Amino acid sequence: MQNFKELIAQTKAFIFDVDGVMTDGGIMPIEGGTDFIRKYNAKDGYAIAYAIRRGYKVCIISGGHGNLLRSRLERLGVSRMYLNCMNKIAAMEEFFREEGVDPKTTIYMGDDIPDLECMEMVGLPVCPADACSDVVEASCYVSEFNGGAGAVRDIIEQVLRSQDEWAKDRMGVLGVASR
Repeated sequence: MQNFKELIAQTKAFIFDVDGVMTDGGIMPIEGGTDFIRKYNAKDGYAIAYAIRRGYKVCIISGGHGNLLRSRLERLGVSRMYLNCMNKIAAMEEFFREEGVDPKTTIYMGDDIPDLECMEMVGLPVCPADACSDVVEASCYVSEFNGGAGAVRDIIEQVLRSQDEWAKDRMGVLGVASR
C-alpha cells in the first residue's frame, strides 16, 4: 500500500463537496427560498483556480444548489460541477469517463455520510478536520483545517508542492497578474 506522500505525488484530479468542505456548512436561505448565502474561504478559492490553471481537473459534486453557488464556481474556473446532485456516484463516473480521469489519481474531499461511498472510489479520500467521525475513519488524510477554513487549500497546496507546481505564477483568481 502506498503512503500519503506517494499518493499525492500521483494526483491529477480533485473532487470536492461544497457544504462542510468549501464552507463551514452554514447556509442562510434568501427570500424566496431558491438560493442560499454561503461563506467561502478566499484561500480555498484561490487554490482551486490555481490548480485549474496548472492543468489539474477539478470537479464539484454537491447536493447544494443555487445561482450564487454556481456563480462562485464559474468565477473560479470550475467547468465540471454537479449541483443539486442526489447521485454522487453517477456524477463521479461521468466525470471520470468524460474527462479521462483515473479514479486512482483522484482526491475526493468530503465531510459527511453522503460522501463515504464516493471516498471509496478514489485513490486518496481526504476530509476537513471537522468532518463526521465516519468520514475521518475513511480518510487517508485529515486536514488540520476545518471545512470553509482552509482545508481545500491545504490539500491542493500539498499536492501541487509535491509535484513542483505550486507558486509558479503570480496570477490572481481571474488569471490577472498581481503587481
